[in-house]
Amino acid sequence: MEALVREGANLLKATNKEGHSSFMTGYQQWYTQALGAVRSLIPDREADFRRHYDRDLRRKHYSPETYSLEDYVQGLGPAPDAFGKAQFDVHLAAFVKFQSQLAILASAEARLGDILANIREVLQADLFDSELDAARHLLTNGYDRAAGAVAGVVLEGHLAQVCGNHGVVIRKKDAHISDFNDALKKADVLDVTQWRGIQRLSDIRNLCDHKKQREPTPDEVDELISRVDKAIKTLM
Repeated sequence: MEALVREGANLLKATNKEGHSSFMTGYQQWYTQALGAVRSLIPDREADFRRHYDRDLRRKHYSPETYSLEDYVQGLGPAPDAFGKAQFDVHLAAFVKFQSQLAILASAEARLGDILANIREVLQADLFDSELDAARHLLTNGYDRAAGAVAGVVLEGHLAQVCGNHGVVIRKKDAHISDFNDALKKADVLDVTQWRGIQRLSDIRNLCDHKKQREPTPDEVDELISRVDKAIKTLM
């Protein structure tokens, strides 16, 4: 995408009399690729993007407003006036149209970052779901500690992601659930009730991780898994 925008910027410099031939050579391929990007990333702007290229078949005469990039690449334009002078500068008209297309494409590039971020979140959510399925399987087969440990890792990873989403910086090198929980509360991402709920899950997770403490009950581990499942779907 970045290369496509950069290529468009170079083509923009060729929308003048001297660079017309090089513009015609490169523009058609650029337009096809850029149109596909706009259609995929910001489909609500596709009509605007195409409008600067497509010739208006209803127009009755050429003007800077009705002149299109399709006219420009085909070498079409208004006939000179009675004095042999051009009615308007077709290169300038093409420049304005192409500049608008390039601005639309640049906005699509910005949208791409949002889309990639959403894809990462979806993939992360799918990964967490798979790990929780594994935790449920362990619990069903009597491996309570292991099931709770897996669920705890999922919660810890999700809270780290939530911190990243909200720009909450964790200074501690080996941060745990309680560290993320406290930081999110301090940043007003979590209210007191949410903070207490996550602290409860942290306590259950600690029972699963540390054998010196009492054994976690199956009900506690089931609570941990269920509430972590809810957290990864509601806490963003």
